Amino acid sequence: MVIGVPTEIKTHEYRVALTPAGARTLVEDGHQVLVQAGAGLGSGIGDEEYRRVGAELVESAADVFAAELMVKVKEPLAAEYDLLRPEQILFTFLHLAPARELTQKLLEREVAGVAYETIELADGSLPLLQPMSEVAGRMAVQVGAHYLQKENGGRGVLLAGAPGVKPGKVLIVGAGTVGRNAVRIAAGMGADVRVMDVSPARLAWLDDHYGNRISTLMSNSQNIEDEILDADLFIGAVLTPGARAPRLVGRELLARMNPGSVIVDVAVDQGGCVETIRPTTHDAPVYEVDGVIHYGVANMPGAVSRTSTFALTNSTLPYLRKIADQGLAAACRKDEALRRGVNTLGGTVRNRPVAEALNLEFQEYWP
Repeated sequence: MVIGVPTEIKTHEYRVALTPAGARTLVEDGHQVLVQAGAGLGSGIGDEEYRRVGAELVESAADVFAAELMVKVKEPLAAEYDLLRPEQILFTFLHLAPARELTQKLLEREVAGVAYETIELADGSLPLLQPMSEVAGRMAVQVGAHYLQKENGGRGVLLAGAPGVKPGKVLIVGAGTVGRNAVRIAAGMGADVRVMDVSPARLAWLDDHYGNRISTLMSNSQNIEDEILDADLFIGAVLTPGARAPRLVGRELLARMNPGSVIVDVAVDQGGCVETIRPTTHDAPVYEVDGVIHYGVANMPGAVSRTSTFALTNSTLPYLRKIADQGLAAACRKDEALRRGVNTLGGTVRNRPVAEALNLEFQEYWP
């Protein structure tokens, strides 16, 4: 199979979807790998590293999009829509629930869109989303602490506090991969950490692990209202695979937060859990609403591109090999988790949460 690896064009997206080691493996498997020149530079990977392992370097996006199987990091942008072809397999993060225009383009062009974030194992875990969620969760506290500094528009609060001064308060809603990693960093900094989730089991795990270093609470509207009003940093870490994120913080509640407090909504690429959040980019990451700083960068891990590239491709390569070796249909028949990753196929939506979020017809992938 011919596999294409383009240069990512999302603003300040420095990751690449395949490392030289992965390219070498695919070449050894008998596939042709096309890499757009410069695709790996943002992650510290030079073109010659791909060439040495047998990949073919091509200059233009059009050349690389001629491949049967496209492997990317982020969803196609408008400049790439016309490069998509019928029956082409697109393997990347898609986050279609809030992205009607992109979904329509994939349907119009009859692209087989396989989304990293909806590949789901029998136990409910998301093996391709997990490494980037780990990075994003750790970064959320880091960027939140940065914008809490007075010169960056914040309240002037140090999360660790100081002798005789109480630490900053961090409220984390969602105790999945993002939330657990945010707890790890916030607790390590010495912040006053409150974490909420709808799962008693997740909260019990955190309680056992951290003891009285953090406080755990069931996630409901009353607890959110009680805790967010004096929070210095709010981290939205909720996820329903494939679906739009639930709206947990409305405008009225936001207006009652302390001026200079910070919101980092990691769920922004699924629509966000804060009413006033919108996607931002690394070159303009924040904005204010009612005096509250909003951070809505939808590709947070792109800022630590080298770490993120290797973490992501460690997880994606086994699935990429299955698709390339067996073809999508055969690979999905053998791997239920991969089948759940198929969002669009043959001009129809094959993921139920995506169809429900966009009010589109849903069809089972294979009966």
